[in-house]
Amino acid sequence: MEYYALPIAKLIEQLSKLPGIGKKTAQRLAFYILEMDPLEVEKLALSIKEAKEKIHYCKICCNLTESDICHICSDDKRDKSIICVVEGAKDIVAMEKTKEYKGLYHVLHGVISPMDNIGPNEIKVKELLNRRQNGQVKEVILATNPTVEGEATALYISKLLKPLGVKTTRIAHGIPVGGDLEYFDEVTLSKAMENRREI
Repeated sequence: MEYYALPIAKLIEQLSKLPGIGKKTAQRLAFYILEMDPLEVEKLALSIKEAKEKIHYCKICCNLTESDICHICSDDKRDKSIICVVEGAKDIVAMEKTKEYKGLYHVLHGVISPMDNIGPNEIKVKELLNRRQNGQVKEVILATNPTVEGEATALYISKLLKPLGVKTTRIAHGIPVGGDLEYFDEVTLSKAMENRREI
């Protein structure tokens, strides 16, 4: 960093803190920003500041929103008897793109990970349990990622919900459409076999 003027070095350092951005990409982005029109740089800085100041958690599902209640929770056409539990707000976008799911969501904002000192109190589990008190919730779909932490989180939540009489399901994991068997690991293949269904 000693090769750069201090403001450039600071910009590279801040950009490299973003996920998936290494030093080389941070340098490329920094020089791109420096070559941008000053008005465009101002718009970029303002949009980052505005997003940070105006976006907060939905009071119902913990999704990211500008209003108190997000557009999904306030949509009367959604099925309020089903809640799909996801790890992060970006997972909702992926689910919505399928145009198949018509229920509500709940965003955990993380997963249980003892290695990272993240327990159930550090994610939005309590808020999920509070949602079933209105008696409308009939099914909770656990759509956490198929990682060790995602599986542990799904198992933990299911153990809390089952005694409360809420149907708890887990999304299927396995081989994607268009995939070749030879390229998949044992865990993916075993999950695919485990989640097989009659045709």
